[in-house]
Amino acid sequence: MTDASLALRAELIDRLTASGVVRDPAWEQAARAVPREAFLRDGYFSAIHQPGAPTQYQPVQPGDAAWLPGAYRDESLVTQLDGNTTAAGTSGPIQGAPTSSSTLPSLVLRMLEDLHVEEDMRVLEIGTGTGYSTALLSERLGDGNVVSIEVDKRVSIRAGNALTSLGYHPELVVGDGLLGHKESEPYDRVIATCQVTDVPQNWIDQTKPGGIILATVGGWLHSSELARLTVISEREARGHLLTGNVSFMLARPQSPPPFGLLPDLDAGDERTTPIGADLLGDWTARFVMQLAAPAIQRLDLPRHGRTEHVLLDVETGAWAAAYIARERWVVRQGGPYEVWDRIEEQIARWQASGSPDLSAFQISVMDGVQSVTWSE
Repeated sequence: MTDASLALRAELIDRLTASGVVRDPAWEQAARAVPREAFLRDGYFSAIHQPGAPTQYQPVQPGDAAWLPGAYRDESLVTQLDGNTTAAGTSGPIQGAPTSSSTLPSLVLRMLEDLHVEEDMRVLEIGTGTGYSTALLSERLGDGNVVSIEVDKRVSIRAGNALTSLGYHPELVVGDGLLGHKESEPYDRVIATCQVTDVPQNWIDQTKPGGIILATVGGWLHSSELARLTVISEREARGHLLTGNVSFMLARPQSPPPFGLLPDLDAGDERTTPIGADLLGDWTARFVMQLAAPAIQRLDLPRHGRTEHVLLDVETGAWAAAYIARERWVVRQGGPYEVWDRIEEQIARWQASGSPDLSAFQISVMDGVQSVTWSE
């Protein structure tokens, strides 16, 4: 690596250490040993945000003056759009949906510290991505103790090439990370670099009793948090949510279905409501709403001279539309179940408990059924 790379890496790790993000000397040593730019050789995309316009992505490629300094900013860097487009050979700016990225180093290292690893532990990583966190695990534990699974074959191949160039040879698997990797079980630790709506029972089955699973849990209203669970038995894991409003791209098999045709939003029963759709702007309140109606998605529509905040369960057709009328919040809902009634009940319980933040929430999985609660 170049002197510029070494200097930029040292500056980043010094800053993360001084701020308390990196506390464990073993992880500090690993971070100083692994060059992040080695995992960005196909370049990355810089987001261009303009008011009222779709986000565009400018490719930043090796050889560009901004490429190496950008690799050592504490930022997430989009590395793939729409499941196939990389910055390599791309002229931009272009539009697209991010489908793979290099997570900001401070979050990668925070999660690795939250994993509470010890020497000689075996770790299953869900979501290889660029391979940067895989390299850190390999540096810390030895690559023979690291198994990493990636759903996208091309992403896995690129990560494998980068890892090999640095002398790391962990076991890389192409497949559905929600299934885990039974062939190499049991694991002491499982860490996911994608978001899940439910912690899969497969991860619990493949982890030793007393082992830890660290994953970001969220839903289709885009509120999530990092969860750390301890495996009690092959049937059960329990733990709690941490802090930080952590979010990742959803595991692809758990992505929400497209909206399709909307139901008749002028049908249904209308009434006033004690809670407003302004609560959708509160991260924790939105998480609570997801617990009440896990299958809902949000769509804000200009209708009848106002903004209607629509919550829709695409698969069942249940829906609710909340809006302000005569300076009061009104809701109209229809379909096979009352979306807003469920949300009202859950929000009322949460508010009666003092509106605790997500660090007060407990999570458990028993025989594939996930439960998230809070102390009341």
